[in-house]
Amino acid sequence: MTERKPLPRGVWALGLVSLLMDLSSEMIHSLLPVFLVSVLGASALSVGIIEGIAEATSSIVKLFSGTLSDRIGRRKPLALLGYGMAAVTKPLFPLASSVSMVLAARFVDRVGKGIRGAPRDALVADLTPPEQRGAAYGLRQALDTVGAVLGPLAAMALMALSSDDVRLVFWVAALPAVLCVAVLALGVREPPGIPKARALHPIWTRAGLAGLGRPFWALVAVAVVMTLARFSEAFLVLRAQDAGLALALVPAVMVAMNVTYTLTAYPVGALSDRIGRHGLLLAGFAVLILSDAALALADGPLLVLLGAALWGVHMGMTQGLLSALVADGAPADRRGTAFGVFNLVTGVALLAASVLAGALWSAIGPAATFWAGAGFSAAALLGLLLVRRGFPL
Repeated sequence: MTERKPLPRGVWALGLVSLLMDLSSEMIHSLLPVFLVSVLGASALSVGIIEGIAEATSSIVKLFSGTLSDRIGRRKPLALLGYGMAAVTKPLFPLASSVSMVLAARFVDRVGKGIRGAPRDALVADLTPPEQRGAAYGLRQALDTVGAVLGPLAAMALMALSSDDVRLVFWVAALPAVLCVAVLALGVREPPGIPKARALHPIWTRAGLAGLGRPFWALVAVAVVMTLARFSEAFLVLRAQDAGLALALVPAVMVAMNVTYTLTAYPVGALSDRIGRHGLLLAGFAVLILSDAALALADGPLLVLLGAALWGVHMGMTQGLLSALVADGAPADRRGTAFGVFNLVTGVALLAASVLAGALWSAIGPAATFWAGAGFSAAALLGLLLVRRGFPL
């Protein structure tokens, strides 16, 4: 049995970058839905629209930044620009006095995420040999999610110490974002010889889309179905409040989700390098059905926390695998473009899912939102099983 080589140092550094930015972001996002509804008077539908627009914006920008990184054969400058923009815009959240200001802040913040996302994901593949990609993307996701665990914990501690001063939490969240930019600038070296994209057809033409290959587009089809069944995590936070969790403890639902996400992502990614990715992807999708059912049935905080924990298991079993599959299936000189297209398409699906979730919540109630998610999940899983032989995953 051959000994597994350690992952490249650059992958670890990118993981730390993700950890710090997610620490900053989750300090804000774990309280933002409650801040919108309780402080600014927004509706659940407004929350769904804001979250959907924010993520769709990020996904659209990723398309252009990914393609640009292919054209110039460089990833780090764009990643640095994106993380820097996100750090600069963090103070907009505590300054917000209306729903429209929060929407503007989320929009600018997600533009930064969009600029960095595809080049960073492509850089992980550039740094890592193919036989370690599952582990590499799993590690980055795991470290990213460590930040997502620490963020709500820090938010809860600061809420308790400041008598529920949400704006103070938002101000403190800017500090790890600044540190994140410093780590990226000093700790990540771009590998030489990244292939530049040849002078092919533009990505938005039929020839350009076809150039990404059939395996890639099969994966996109799978990911769209999955995303339609998984709306924004903002609704987990609202479900916790609806189930009676105290305001200062509401971020605990994100802690529960991200702890299981962290514990699952790297082992599943490493396992996929050994046994393949398709079966693990289907298993992760089945877990989402259980999560939605628990959240729909919840009549108190315990079932909400269980549902959130299962949601995290689902994320850990799917998100790193999807990234590894994009890297596996895309041509090397169009890898940034592939990540951009992938995120654009799934971002549009997330917008639709989040708006639908908010509409169901407002019109019928929280349980309807999660029962709909379970129904979409079950239908999608059945469809994937029926066409499994047609997907080269």
